[in-house]
Amino acid sequence: MTVQLNWPPEVVNKVTEEARQIGLSLDEYLLQAVLQRRGRNNGVPADDEAARNARAEAGRSIRELRRGNVLGPDLTIRDLVEEGRRF
Repeated sequence: MTVQLNWPPEVVNKVTEEARQIGLSLDEYLLQAVLQRRGRNNGVPADDEAARNARAEAGRSIRELRRGNVLGPDLTIRDLVEEGRRF
């Protein structure tokens, strides 16, 4: 398949140089960039680093809030499950 792009020469030169620096042809470089952007989730863009960091921070925050919270000496998770079934 052939795709024609009408880009300004300075953009083409810059992208071509970037491709050359990592040892790829311009075609290979652009294909790799498109596939990375597209991700592997049926066209949904892959998560970026900021989103991953936000999820990791949320997990750390939840674990920190949990620390020190206890049910009590005579209360178990099973008791809470049974209590929930009553309603």
